[in-house]
Amino acid sequence: RLQQVVWNLLSNAIKFTPEGGEVEVRLESVGDKAQIQVIDSGVGISPEFLPYVFDRFRQADSTTTRSYGGLGLGLAIVRYLVELHGGTVSAQNNTNKGAKFTVFLPLAGEKEEGGEESSLEFKGAGNTTPTLANVQLLLVDDDDDTREFLIALLEQEGAIVRSAASVAEALAALEGSWPDVLLSDIGMPEADGYELIARVREMEVLRGGKMPAIALTAYAREEERQQALEADFQMHLSKPVEVTELIAEVAKLVEMLRNPDSTEILHHSQEQARCLFHKE
Repeated sequence: RLQQVVWNLLSNAIKFTPEGGEVEVRLESVGDKAQIQVIDSGVGISPEFLPYVFDRFRQADSTTTRSYGGLGLGLAIVRYLVELHGGTVSAQNNTNKGAKFTVFLPLAGEKEEGGEESSLEFKGAGNTTPTLANVQLLLVDDDDDTREFLIALLEQEGAIVRSAASVAEALAALEGSWPDVLLSDIGMPEADGYELIARVREMEVLRGGKMPAIALTAYAREEERQQALEADFQMHLSKPVEVTELIAEVAKLVEMLRNPDSTEILHHSQEQARCLFHKE
């Protein structure tokens, strides 16, 4: 994960530094922390955008989006992984030009006596923390940055994630192995998430049982949620996906898969779980 943090910072620096520019990486001890700095001589960050540079799905402006592409998830992944490991990350402009990103991480062996490593807290079913350890997931999304971000956070929670960039790739992956839960974007070129879930339900006739599925869309309106449920998804989450919510919802579906008689989870507030294990 630390390699991923540094790689994303380097990729970002190179993307915004013109040919002939420089990217410098520094590592040193500062007190009880390790400090990593990635400094470039590129275009820098506008003061208006600086407070939002680590936000998901944010770009400085439409010109930047057209010129450099992507959804700005690389830096969001950096912040997520750094904070998960008890560190901090910040960004600032250099005195002359370019940008500087600084990461602080606690050094090994500095954990307080009797302390425990920090972890994310989730509001899952009951008072227990959801776990995705060894849960098999198939993630389908045509956007590379979105897939990278979701894979990073799901694997950090112990899930085993396979991904596909299209419905065709997803169907090919399903021919090889059957996951515990399907996560699918709705808006994709050529074939969308609704077509995918229809094919999945057809494949289940031969396999028996029903695969829990979560629809991911860019819309949070009630009609989109209802359309996803009518298409036979069990849950609908809008983008940008909240980390804790996604992990908690996947954990609930997995718990239902393992314990179909669980009444506590069947009364989930979104109510789309009510027909997950419906018998004909």
